[in-house]
Amino acid sequence: MSIPAAPTRSELKSRTFIGGIGVSIPEASIANDELVASYNAWAQSENLERAARGEAAVRESSSDFIVNASGIRNRHVYERDGILDPNRMAPRIPGRGDHELSVLAEFGLGAAKRALDDAGIDAAQLDLVICSNSHPQRPYPALAIEIQQALGSGGAAFDMGLGCSSALAALHVATNLVRAGAHQRILVVVPELVTSHLDFRDRQTHFIFGDAAVAFLVEGLGEKEERAGRFEIIGTSLWTQFSSNIRTNFGHLSRLAQDDPSVLHMEGNLIKQVGNKVFKEVTVAGHQFIVDFLAGYDHTPATMRRFWLHQANARMNAMILKLAFGEEVGADRAPTVLDRLGNTAAAGAIIALEENHRDMKSGEYGLLCAFGAGYSIGGALLRMM
Repeated sequence: MSIPAAPTRSELKSRTFIGGIGVSIPEASIANDELVASYNAWAQSENLERAARGEAAVRESSSDFIVNASGIRNRHVYERDGILDPNRMAPRIPGRGDHELSVLAEFGLGAAKRALDDAGIDAAQLDLVICSNSHPQRPYPALAIEIQQALGSGGAAFDMGLGCSSALAALHVATNLVRAGAHQRILVVVPELVTSHLDFRDRQTHFIFGDAAVAFLVEGLGEKEERAGRFEIIGTSLWTQFSSNIRTNFGHLSRLAQDDPSVLHMEGNLIKQVGNKVFKEVTVAGHQFIVDFLAGYDHTPATMRRFWLHQANARMNAMILKLAFGEEVGADRAPTVLDRLGNTAAAGAIIALEENHRDMKSGEYGLLCAFGAGYSIGGALLRMM
């Protein structure tokens, strides 16, 4: 077992930067029309049974409703098989043995390797791996440790999460660990296989999410050092406030409320949200967070060249920025990827960053910001070097 030596005082770095970014998007995709056809087929069958019981019918859906509500037209999925079957409506992902690489570790590993390639470093140079996502596969062993082993890196690894703010929460933690001298190079891996946790029979949420994995490297930066084409992390921040308006009840206690604890019934234990409340409350909180966070660094929304916001709802992002600027903000300044990828939870803002930064000039600033369940909001002020 190799234990890296603690950095000496001369090695401590008060500045940090994003050394590399990796993105892994599954090839399989599902368009709105396909998803709606599956949902409506189930709804029609369900309503026959409900009518026989004298119960209220469930509403059918439409592609127009999905686009108007979210801006989403398509989503990529880890596994398409089973999702569009009205009798199943869940991806069909075979189980794996305890000694096989787990599904989420494998998913995250692809993005992790791309981030290391982008940074031009070897996994052996890492001294910490953090796996941070909204829907972990298991409590333990930590997925981060499994990814660490698969990469062949040393040091330590741990899991964490903060809903759709998970990537920004990990960036906040990693940045401050490097600045404190506790670690030198930290790889954050964010595998978001959300469709495995999604109730495709819920009209309010069945269309929202897609799957993607991202990873990024946080490294120390010398006092006068510059890395052309990379982002210096000027500052990070987190905000939380309890709300049950975005919630999942999936967990080991769920089975204990049932007569037969050997079987877990998933109804009521998957993702659910009160959409209208989430939209209103997160829009207000998101706008205020952005203004206050930037003000703490003597910046305003107007000094940002680009905004990479959480990719959950196009209307919400547009409203947040309109409140901040007093006018509409175009796609060049606030790029969107959710129309073709869906809400990829904590991965979405990082994908927007990776795809939309190469045209930025040295000295320009951008804001990376995500918000979601908790409520939680995470932000990072970045400067192109």
